[in-house]
Amino acid sequence: MKGRERFIAAINNQKADRLPCQVHDWMSYYLKTTLGGKSDYEAYEFFDMDPVIYVTPKFTFSDKDKAKWVTRTSDGGTKDGIKTTKIEVTTPEGTMYATHQRNEITSWYTEHLIKTQKDFELWKKYNPQPINVDWSPVIEAKNRIGDHGIVRSGYCGFGQGSPWQDLAYMIGTEESIMLAMDEPDWMHYALDTLLQKKLDIIQTGGKIELDLVETGGGAGSSTVISPNMHTEFCLPYDQIQIKALHDQGTKVVYHLCGGFMPMLDIFSKNGADGLETMTPVSMGGDCVISECTERIGDKMFFIGGFDQNAGFEQGTPENARKQVFDLHKACPDGGFIVSPSDHFFYGNPENIKAFVKAAKECVY
Repeated sequence: MKGRERFIAAINNQKADRLPCQVHDWMSYYLKTTLGGKSDYEAYEFFDMDPVIYVTPKFTFSDKDKAKWVTRTSDGGTKDGIKTTKIEVTTPEGTMYATHQRNEITSWYTEHLIKTQKDFELWKKYNPQPINVDWSPVIEAKNRIGDHGIVRSGYCGFGQGSPWQDLAYMIGTEESIMLAMDEPDWMHYALDTLLQKKLDIIQTGGKIELDLVETGGGAGSSTVISPNMHTEFCLPYDQIQIKALHDQGTKVVYHLCGGFMPMLDIFSKNGADGLETMTPVSMGGDCVISECTERIGDKMFFIGGFDQNAGFEQGTPENARKQVFDLHKACPDGGFIVSPSDHFFYGNPENIKAFVKAAKECVY
């Protein structure tokens, strides 16, 4: 099999000729500091790994809409290697503020843009919606890698993934949980607002050129919210969003970078084709992948499972190989792409080479 055929077999929850593998996107820090500035394409080639390229489409907005949502940034200074950026968003009916920070590895918000229900109404009314979706970056990536791999990414998110994760990104995770408990009616209103905006973008974009679209988000994990809360505030919106994505011709993977074993049966009802990142206990999750295979392996394919700290960042080739073989054994019927369960920023390239080599040896 060629790489693309191999990945597609796994995404269809079928057996390939052997175990496919990927990384959970290449981090620019690792490419720059360890791989001498290689691109993600060059990194996959360097490790002789079938590529899984993360590319999003281009969105076009009307000048009229953009004029009602004016974003200004100012330098908040740099301290201890952390750069702070102050953000001001002006609308015809009010101004909102946020604070963003980044270091050489990653970035985060220390002040969320949406702080009140009034702020949310400003966002709902004035945040621009795309008037066109240009799939050419995705098509170019697919043409570049040909039959060697696939192209995937998130799509039409306002933070990441699905409505619950979007809102947690916009107003904060703890704030979302408290609002869900104290003002459930408003929470459903906000989630439905986000969903309808997503559905509008999906409709505007037409046929989806991505091989795989990521939904979900870690804020929906069982290490963050209860199964009951997930059932009420995630599942009904996930089901509608995922169906809309399917209707436009793509496969969907539900992303949870945390605990999820108490929710496996819930996930199997949301309509997604697959589940990631299968985070093991050693990485702060709770995944027992053999149990996942037994309980929902006939309904969903899996991506992930690999402890990148023990295998890549602080590991050895021997540890990387053992993990791959163990994961392959836990998913004997295919429908599995072995991958780090999250991003990694350090590690001897020899560990990644061992990871790839072991996957090639795991035949079905």
